[in-house]
Amino acid sequence: MACAAPRPRLELDGSKLGEALAALVRGAEDHGGIERYVAALQWKHALFRKALDAGRSRAVELPTFKTLCAHLPTVRRRMAACLDPATFPALRQRVSALLAAQGDAVDDRIAAFCAAFPDDRAHRWVRDLAAELLHAVDPQRHPPMARWVWDARANTGVLRELWYGEDVDHMLIDVPDRYDTFVVLREELAQFLADNGVFRDVLDYVDLLMAQVYSHYVSERAGSYLRADFTQPEDPLLHARRLLGLDAVDASGRTRLKAFDGTAFVVADAELLS
Repeated sequence: MACAAPRPRLELDGSKLGEALAALVRGAEDHGGIERYVAALQWKHALFRKALDAGRSRAVELPTFKTLCAHLPTVRRRMAACLDPATFPALRQRVSALLAAQGDAVDDRIAAFCAAFPDDRAHRWVRDLAAELLHAVDPQRHPPMARWVWDARANTGVLRELWYGEDVDHMLIDVPDRYDTFVVLREELAQFLADNGVFRDVLDYVDLLMAQVYSHYVSERAGSYLRADFTQPEDPLLHARRLLGLDAVDASGRTRLKAFDGTAFVVADAELLS
């Protein structure tokens, strides 16, 4: 019998975490406090569960799926070709298989989903789509696993921004970007939050803390692979909201999901969003 791989050991910098938490609290003060952001995340997860959980992904309609994709910031500018009426049935089948295979290892499910697309640089976003969908539908079981959290190939992400060391920018962090790594990262961030008095909605706070950490990187380092989706921030948490997909729909119903010609899709399903 093969032995299970050992759990990754993460060397996180407590001072960096403290600075990120303080910045998150300060930034949320002008927008109703962190509790408002927690409520927004919970609404987002409820939206995805309503549309995709318990086998509903097999019958989800294209307009509804477009609405969901507007809340997936790492993919919404890249997946227009999959949201055509002619190609969407194939994508819906792949999404349904991804979400239905609960007994399979998470890494295997993501790999199987990605294998249905071309294996090239232009389709690296497919892994983000799988990770975002799994987390959005079932955040208890699936921690955030998009490349902005940790991308071992590029050596970038939240993990690197929190890594302990004197010259992290020039350090190769030898930690795989597999499911166990993301689980351990979330556990350690949850423990940090508990040590700092956060005992409710901890998983939502972890998401917010991760977004705060990486949004600081986006603000400081122009040229990130997400930079094209982010303009200069108007407030301290603008980037964090975008990373979490909380900026998806404006007051007119226009979304940040773009068609090939650059126009924004418009949300038409008011009942889904209510």
